[in-house]
Amino acid sequence: MDQISDLNDLRIFAAVVEHASFTAAARTLGVQTSKLSRRVRALEEELGVRLLNRTSRSLSLTETGRQFHQHCLALVAESKAAKDIVDQTRSKPQGIVRISCPVGLLSSGVSASIAKYVQDNPDVQVLIDATNRRVDVVEEGLDFAIRVRLPPLENTDLAVRQLGLSVLILVGCPALAKRYPAPKSLDSLKDWPTLAMANSSERFVWNLMDETGQTISWAHRPRLATDDLASLRIAAMQGVGVALLPRELVDADIKAGLLRHLLPNLATRAGLVHAIFPTRRGMVPAVRHLLDALTAGFAELDRKR
Repeated sequence: MDQISDLNDLRIFAAVVEHASFTAAARTLGVQTSKLSRRVRALEEELGVRLLNRTSRSLSLTETGRQFHQHCLALVAESKAAKDIVDQTRSKPQGIVRISCPVGLLSSGVSASIAKYVQDNPDVQVLIDATNRRVDVVEEGLDFAIRVRLPPLENTDLAVRQLGLSVLILVGCPALAKRYPAPKSLDSLKDWPTLAMANSSERFVWNLMDETGQTISWAHRPRLATDDLASLRIAAMQGVGVALLPRELVDADIKAGLLRHLLPNLATRAGLVHAIFPTRRGMVPAVRHLLDALTAGFAELDRKR
């Protein structure tokens, strides 16, 4: 026998020894005395030794029982300590939160929300996998992953929570704007240099909507293409070309005069920024409050516009 078949029997045995009585132990544990006696007897039979000396009036430990009891007490203490850790984790935000987030979203305000959350919750450690690849939250042991998708969202067995909305807008630096006539339509950008998000097809098309909801598609040949939004933002500020970037990423640059919002009547469809996680059941405060903080962060960005 490698291990005891039912570890609850160790807790029962420890309770019987502590109270020096099957009756008193049964009352404490909320079970029948006869059941308690049967469980201890079954434990002795499984071990092949006698642990207790029983008389009609008293109980005493055998020498083997005394040594066995010490290990039972250690197990009961460890069990209580394990439960205390869980109770503490459930009572307030603490512990490790593992998340995944696209690189561009981190630069678009998510990192600021997370930094503030960590500062406000010193007992929480947030580990971020900054990646643009599609992750498996279950296989990779993540508490949640943040994604941006155009509606409707795909069906999934995972739980989903919407955090905010994200649209892309056209921007260019003031120096670039001085070199070309002010654009009045998407097609009037044909002489402007452009930037783009890289893709495997190397076919670059901007799909934008006007104020009436009509979609306008425009193919272009970018001077620079990369899957790193931060690099596109820097290139746009340096005048390399016009870029289609998340509004929340460039809002501060527009206000500071580093970038201009071109063709403000055009933007992409709003993408849903959302978190996916294995289940809502048993979500600890550290994860739930971080999701709340991210939702509040996106709401604050909208209010500032």
